[in-house]
Amino acid sequence: MTLQDRLGDRLSGVRGRLKAGAEMAKLTWFQVGGPADLLFQPADEEDLALFLERLPEEIPVLVVGVGSNLLVRDGGIEGVVVRLSAKGFGAVERVSETRLRAGAALPDKRLAAAAHEAGIGGFHFYHGIPGAIGGALRMNAGANGVETVERVVEVHAVDRQGRRHVLSNAEMGYSYRHSAAPGDLIFTGAVFEGTPADRDEIRARMDEVQTHRETVQPIREKTGGSTFKNPPGTSAWKEIDLAGCRGLAVGGAQMSELHCNFMINTGEATAFDLETLGETVRRRVRDRSGILLDWEIKRLGRFAPGRSVEAADAAS
Repeated sequence: MTLQDRLGDRLSGVRGRLKAGAEMAKLTWFQVGGPADLLFQPADEEDLALFLERLPEEIPVLVVGVGSNLLVRDGGIEGVVVRLSAKGFGAVERVSETRLRAGAALPDKRLAAAAHEAGIGGFHFYHGIPGAIGGALRMNAGANGVETVERVVEVHAVDRQGRRHVLSNAEMGYSYRHSAAPGDLIFTGAVFEGTPADRDEIRARMDEVQTHRETVQPIREKTGGSTFKNPPGTSAWKEIDLAGCRGLAVGGAQMSELHCNFMINTGEATAFDLETLGETVRRRVRDRSGILLDWEIKRLGRFAPGRSVEAADAAS
């Protein structure tokens, strides 16, 4: 009996799409990982709130976006995976001279494009981030010297009990690649603010971001973006390079030759290969410099039976 079968009539009235045993490999950029017990794509915020209100408290809930910085383990994900649809959560609109409202499923690049069209500066950095707004809000995504914290006015969310919340910038508790907002909140959208700017100047900055990304990052590979956060006072890629890990491979997983803080699936990698490679890199960097790199990629789900990856923290 699937989780959906067990829930039965509890979900009566829910309008979104439900799929048992959803293939998570099709929803992530690495294209690896086992199935989710149940995938739910809500029709809109009201539908999401109703679903969470009726879902038994003991069932785990995990929200995913476009899957660009996500590594799903080979044993799949227990409970419910919530994936916000573009139709219900992908809109963007101008709400004042310098403000935009965007849904959590909107790709970062589309927010940058909307700001350009509206003549609102300060959003060019999103043009080079391969994710969606929900993930940017959760991890304070940033690039080219600008972070999400500098643009957010307020964030809309739904909690595990189906209650709706509006959080201020301060309540999000932002720091480097981190938000202190409660982990059970599912962000549904946000209001952002920039500054008036010339469209040609905005376009030029967006082009700079794109050129830089195409030059130094393996954007045409199966990758998850930056693998590790930059440690204080240095760059993750420098420490990885100094530890001799540029091009290092485990099975079908490899640290990119072009940008060695990018981990890639060369074609036949498993999630086990990728996570093993990442922890091997962490161990070698720690042994050389004493720096223990923190994962920027989110690793989720269960290991396949009989397989597990020992974290470098555990071996220190």
